[in-house]
Amino acid sequence: MSPPIVISSNLLELHVHVVCFTDCLHLLDGRFNQLHTFHVDISFISSDTLTINNEEKLPNLTCFSLCCVMHAHDYDQLIVPLLHRMLNLEKLDLHLNNVVRNKGCIDGNSLKENIINYMPQLNKFTFNIRSSKFFRNLINLPSNEDIQHIFKEFKNQIISCVDYFQKRQCCYCHIYSYPYRMKFYCNITNNFPGGLFKYVQIVSLYDVHSLEYEFFVKLLNFFHL
Repeated sequence: MSPPIVISSNLLELHVHVVCFTDCLHLLDGRFNQLHTFHVDISFISSDTLTINNEEKLPNLTCFSLCCVMHAHDYDQLIVPLLHRMLNLEKLDLHLNNVVRNKGCIDGNSLKENIINYMPQLNKFTFNIRSSKFFRNLINLPSNEDIQHIFKEFKNQIISCVDYFQKRQCCYCHIYSYPYRMKFYCNITNNFPGGLFKYVQIVSLYDVHSLEYEFFVKLLNFFHL
């Protein structure tokens, strides 16, 4: 039996948790045409699940929050086109914990070129994005200083942390708005920039180099666990 089709011209705000990206698109297919605020948690994002159009504009949507704590594949093919539909967005909140991207890690230039420049009404943009890219050599790979310099043009404070694991030929880049408001902080390395994280309840560590005792002492000052 097919699930019931729900249509409402009165629903203005929706908070929902869905399994895949297609489920999210179904909720934005016009059935809630007056929706102005949409918060969605998605278990995973992949084009393998895409079965619906992702092009029709969403002129009434002014506030959008997207959270995916598992793998988010096809960022440029799925997430970016979805955001381009939101012409009048005023508030955007993105939490993507593991974006695998062939074009390179997501940095300030990427956010400006692919998101901000398409949203003339946007006045508040908060995010927590961890992206990764595999590489064959270390030539022309940006440093953390390069990425942090770009964020000087942003209105609010942005923290960045870049790690290169040469043996695995992989780069990890974590960028986020500060203060940090998520309940988790994943894959902390020796390059952890520090700060105060009063909302975090869960942390995980990841590094190919050993983490010394002094490092754990510092963590206790950063997190109230």
